[in-house]
Amino acid sequence: MKADCIDASRWNFNSVFSMKTENVLKDIVIQYLDYFYPNCANNANAAIDNKIEKAMDLVKSHLMYTVREEVDVLKEKIVELMDRINQLEIENNYLKANVSPEVLTALNNGAARVLAEKEADKSKEEENDGQTREQ
Repeated sequence: MKADCIDASRWNFNSVFSMKTENVLKDIVIQYLDYFYPNCANNANAAIDNKIEKAMDLVKSHLMYTVREEVDVLKEKIVELMDRINQLEIENNYLKANVSPEVLTALNNGAARVLAEKEADKSKEEENDGQTREQ
C-alpha cells in the first residue's frame, strides 16, 4: 500500500513555498491527493471546474435577466417619447394652421435670429478656448 511508505521526493516543496499563502493549502492538498489517491485528485479538479462552470452560468443568467429588464424599461420609455413627439407635432401643426401669416413669419425670423446668435456665441467660445490653450 502507498500509505505505508512515503516518498518525499515526489513532493514539490519549492513550488509550495513560492506561492501566495492562500494557494499554499490548496496546493498541499492537491499534492497529497495526487500522491495517495491519484484518481481522486482528478475528480477533485473536475468537481472544482464543474462548480466554476455552474457559477459562471449563474452569473450569465443573472446578467441576461438584468439586461432584458433594462431593455424592457427602455422600450417603454421609447414608446412614451414617441407618443409625446406625435402629440407635440399635432399641436404644432394645429398652431401653425391657425396663426396669422405675420406671426408665422415673425416666428420663423425669430428662430433664424436665435440660431444665428447661438452660432456666433459658439464661435466666440471656441476662439476663447483656443486663446486660453495657447497661453
